[in-house]
Amino acid sequence: MNNVLIIGATSAIATAVARIYAKRGDSLYLLARDESRLLKITDDLRVRGASEVYSARFDAQEFSSHESVLDRVFSLMKQVDVVILAHGTLPDQEACQSSVEVTLREIEVNALSSVSVLTHLANSLEKQGSGTLAAITSVAGDRGRKSNYVYGSAKAMVSVFLAGLRHRLFGKGVNVLDVRPGFVDTPMTKAFDKGPLWAQPESVAEGMVAAIDRGKAVVYLPFFWAWIMRIVRNLPSFLFLRTSL
Repeated sequence: MNNVLIIGATSAIATAVARIYAKRGDSLYLLARDESRLLKITDDLRVRGASEVYSARFDAQEFSSHESVLDRVFSLMKQVDVVILAHGTLPDQEACQSSVEVTLREIEVNALSSVSVLTHLANSLEKQGSGTLAAITSVAGDRGRKSNYVYGSAKAMVSVFLAGLRHRLFGKGVNVLDVRPGFVDTPMTKAFDKGPLWAQPESVAEGMVAAIDRGKAVVYLPFFWAWIMRIVRNLPSFLFLRTSL
């Protein structure tokens, strides 16, 4: 049985991941801002087979609370085997372009809050000497594009931070996983037209848990996004600048 901490547990992907671990009979600790949704998810996971389910309110933008909340989790669970960081927003790119204030707020939510949480988690897992630290970033962080460069730059920052943590924690019993989904059909993307490249949160969750089980460092989900983003990253600038990506 594993002890699993999920931060941003009310997101569609995180909830799907929690259900997989519940079915395995694992113990779960859920953190999220929306307490009413958190309670519903907690009850559902108990029915699905989780051995224990704990939950608490957590606001990623309340930086001063990060250390105390996470310390309580590690104190209660004693051993934390898997940590999943899944909180974030999907910014309105045009709104960001029109407002420095909006841009900075989105960078704070999608990058700086993650850096704060990851720092505390890395220190706790290093002290513990074991565990997996997995964070959901995005394919958007692979190359800056006019359609979503505020979101992409935030996720790129988190990806580089994860790479540094992976290097730092190598040989200390802690694996660091960067999960890079492509288009996922969730409430956060309900306004978008869906096409063949879109995935369901359940399939992304399955791929994420499989990557955790295998001790991978970086995973693109679904898998074909690795090939798509390789093309995007390597497209020469004189061609890339003429695209509408």
